[in-house]
Amino acid sequence: MGLNKKSVDDINVKGQRVLVRCDFNVPLKDGKITDENRLVAALPTIKKLVADGGKIILCSHLGKVKTEEDKKTKTLAPVAVRLSELLGQEVKFVPSPVVVDDNVRAAVDQMKDGDIILLENTRFRKEETKNEDAFSKDLASLADVFVNDAFGTAHRAHCSNVGVTKYIKTCVVGYLMQKEINFLGNAVENPVRPFVAILGGAKVADKLNVINNLLEKCDTLIIGGGMAYTFLKAKGYEVGKSLLDESKVDYCREMIEKAEKLGKKLLLPVDTVCIPEFPDPIDAPVKTVVVDADKIPADQEGADIGPKTIALYADAVKTAKTVVWNGPMGVFENPTLAAGTKAVAAALAETDATTIIGGGDSAAAVNQLGYGDKMSHISTGGGASLEFLEGKELPGVAAANDKD
Repeated sequence: MGLNKKSVDDINVKGQRVLVRCDFNVPLKDGKITDENRLVAALPTIKKLVADGGKIILCSHLGKVKTEEDKKTKTLAPVAVRLSELLGQEVKFVPSPVVVDDNVRAAVDQMKDGDIILLENTRFRKEETKNEDAFSKDLASLADVFVNDAFGTAHRAHCSNVGVTKYIKTCVVGYLMQKEINFLGNAVENPVRPFVAILGGAKVADKLNVINNLLEKCDTLIIGGGMAYTFLKAKGYEVGKSLLDESKVDYCREMIEKAEKLGKKLLLPVDTVCIPEFPDPIDAPVKTVVVDADKIPADQEGADIGPKTIALYADAVKTAKTVVWNGPMGVFENPTLAAGTKAVAAALAETDATTIIGGGDSAAAVNQLGYGDKMSHISTGGGASLEFLEGKELPGVAAANDKD
């Protein structure tokens, strides 16, 4: 995978029209932005391009747009307002039901160096997610340079991140994308060892390729969360009412054998916190018992890693130089069943290793626990980071120009 990409630092866009694909896919409630992390994360790239004296045209998707009704609620208008405040300069919102029309072109023609415009939600155009040429050409017609700073959609080939690069010659990555490539890409391709990968989450099926790829790259692979029980079953243990993917037991057995053959450590829970049934609602009080991993009672289900496992996993992290973590260790949404996930987060916060959190639930866990600033890198893309960890080439990354 070619990871050496041209970035905004390799160009100067003075006087040029720059189309910047950002990730402004923020949560909105009654037209108000409830979490503006993604806006704040986009500021460094935008500021650099403004400082160069470019004419900055920002674009992003927001949610899924399936109906005309969606277009009323999924507009980027509130983003322009908040961005203007964060940047201390006007971000002019130029709405259009087709994203790019004569009104938008006229607004771009009137721009002065350093001006910023925000286009409407790219998914207002049906072609966006199908990566069809008509919309890619419309977007490309506005700009001389393309900057992709949206890692969250890098694993999808859409008009606004991949299609547009067919019609614009200079295509580079922004600071956010650069950071993701540096940390995630290099962790997998060229890690400082020992390299420990921690995988959690509910289903083995979601992480098949990740497990396989990371086993080849890492020194120690730690498995927690719901998917651990399919591995325990593969070892011949009974798992009671725990989450189990029967069709993947053989796969897990193969992975255990593969680890042995490659001389890699594959760590599985040695004890587990069990509950009689899944809590409803999810944060309801639960009655727990801790048992050894090979003694799960028939009428109980595993819902978190136990204290001995916590000690084992924390110990494995201590000697690491690179750690990648994706997926919680238990039913993290329930305070009683969050101990394993909290302990892993704490172990990562204390280590001197490069710590990389692969988006999604693990990122939420780390931030909620207040450890965000203790991690080297928290990925902004759950799905994209998983595909990176699978060793796949991401279309959004591949589409940027390589460094000479």
